[in-house]
Amino acid sequence: MYKAFLFDLDGTLADTAPDLHSALNYTLSHVHLEPVSLSLTRHWVGHGARVMIAQALKDLGEEEALGDRIDELHGHFLDYYRKNIAVMSVPFGDVEDLLKQLAIRELPMGVVTNKFYHLSLELLRALDFYKYFDVLVGGDTLQVQKPAAEPALYACNELSVEPNSVLFVGDSITDVGCARAAGCDVAIVRNGYNQGRDPESLGADRIFDSFLELLDQTPT
Repeated sequence: MYKAFLFDLDGTLADTAPDLHSALNYTLSHVHLEPVSLSLTRHWVGHGARVMIAQALKDLGEEEALGDRIDELHGHFLDYYRKNIAVMSVPFGDVEDLLKQLAIRELPMGVVTNKFYHLSLELLRALDFYKYFDVLVGGDTLQVQKPAAEPALYACNELSVEPNSVLFVGDSITDVGCARAAGCDVAIVRNGYNQGRDPESLGADRIFDSFLELLDQTPT
């Protein structure tokens, strides 16, 4: 029985790829490049916007020509995304039902994401999810990001729980790596942003389809 839950954000709590995709293609248009597909964007989410932009440039064969302009492109991306952060982003399935039940059971919850803190805060507020969480660790909260252990350990410390009593809920190898390094158990949602990898190959303790399946791991 877990005493607390940590959640990834993009691809776990919400389907944010459509808004990220829109921001990415807006950014590419600044350097007169063709748009990339939504399916590719879904594979690239999880390591931060700079990596996503770099992946798009590589896919378009422009990595060498434009690689030194990542900071400039990142600025365009952030400006657009901040203004359009929840136009098409929606919570996944029954995730809010799980959050409500965990809140009723008074289990502390946190978000650990590689998305910048201020963007994560804006998104959670737009989705009306922020009220459920006791701690938010963004990609710029610490000097390191997932898959390093520190973001999860920081969240555990803020929640006053031992890592081995926490379930980390995510969707990718980045989340598995962070949870494992911190000493947390980890559950992976099958239809999240798994960066093109088979969920069964990620090494999670559990793979689930419905978020409500996780309630069997909590005190009633």
